[in-house]
Amino acid sequence: MTQWRCSQRTWAGGHEAGLGERLAQCQDQSSRHAAELRDFKNKMLPLLEVAEKEREALRTEADTISGRVDRLEREVDYLETQNPALPCVEVDEKVTGGPGIKGKGRRNEKYDMLTDCGYTISQVRSMKILKRFGGPAGLWTKDPMGPTERIYVLDGTQNDTAFVFPRLRDFTLAMAARKASRVRVPFPWVGTGQLVYGGFLYYARRPPGGPGGGGELENTLQLIKFHLANRTVVDSSVFPAEGLIPPYGLTADTYIDLAADEEGLWAVYATREDDRHLCLAKLDPQTLDTEQQWDTPCPRENAEAAFVICGTLYVVYNTRPASRARIQCSFDASGTLTPERAALPYFPRRYGAHASLRYNPRERQLYAWDDGYQIVYKLEMRKKEEEV
Repeated sequence: MTQWRCSQRTWAGGHEAGLGERLAQCQDQSSRHAAELRDFKNKMLPLLEVAEKEREALRTEADTISGRVDRLEREVDYLETQNPALPCVEVDEKVTGGPGIKGKGRRNEKYDMLTDCGYTISQVRSMKILKRFGGPAGLWTKDPMGPTERIYVLDGTQNDTAFVFPRLRDFTLAMAARKASRVRVPFPWVGTGQLVYGGFLYYARRPPGGPGGGGELENTLQLIKFHLANRTVVDSSVFPAEGLIPPYGLTADTYIDLAADEEGLWAVYATREDDRHLCLAKLDPQTLDTEQQWDTPCPRENAEAAFVICGTLYVVYNTRPASRARIQCSFDASGTLTPERAALPYFPRRYGAHASLRYNPRERQLYAWDDGYQIVYKLEMRKKEEEV
């Protein structure tokens, strides 16, 4: 028994000695790691200070460059105002019936305004980029006659499913598509000329053999009026124009561009009869009937999009290598706004070219689709009778 107790004490002592050695080793390692960490920190601090200085220098340089670009843009805007664009010089000949007018089958009488709306664009006041959603071409908009918060997104130039977001905040989320309901239309739309107005989706459909199809309906396009709540087609009509061609030289997939303003529903289009200029039509939103049509002086060449405000068509132009877009031609169907009094403002710098522009008369804003980016432009208005 005594021998066993002695052996037990010997084993315990040896075990304690082993623990002590391991603890000592841990302390030595901790001390070494602490020393290495201090050395690393001492080496990194100067580098971090240098990096911070370089970042500040880059930030200062970027601010300087941004200021120079802003000044350059203001100078360009000033020079452009001193040297107005020329596409609308044909307006006098057009209006007076001189050379270039081809009014066969069209009613070019002045438009009688339904409202007291008498405003025109003074300038594009500001731009807000919301996000990037979908492909390079598409449309996003609100219903100027419906719920103020609801957002409609139609991605692509040939599709049959629209996204509907309850509010703008849901659309701006990273996983926005999960917040959206989907509305499928019975016939795919063509181009980016769709419009949401009064609870309906208006869009152009290419019938079998429609433009580009080579069939009997080669020169026709069908307008569809789709009830968004009931998800049914309530009306359709073949657009009464022959030889339809894309109205915008830079947007080849769109054959009819629908627009809404304070006066109601409009259509922008072009035909082979005068393949150099745009045409404008006033539509009945209830029946899709064409109430009145005009030949405009606005060229198709380098046009990328258009919209209507208070009965005036504004056409936005660009270049094939996308640059700064500008309203370079306007046509007032009522004859109130003369070309000499029309402002020709630039849009702020963006990414590429506008695939679509939708004016909201309730907000006086444009909803733009630019190379997959969704942008809001705030507009500043003035009376049509005021001088620029």
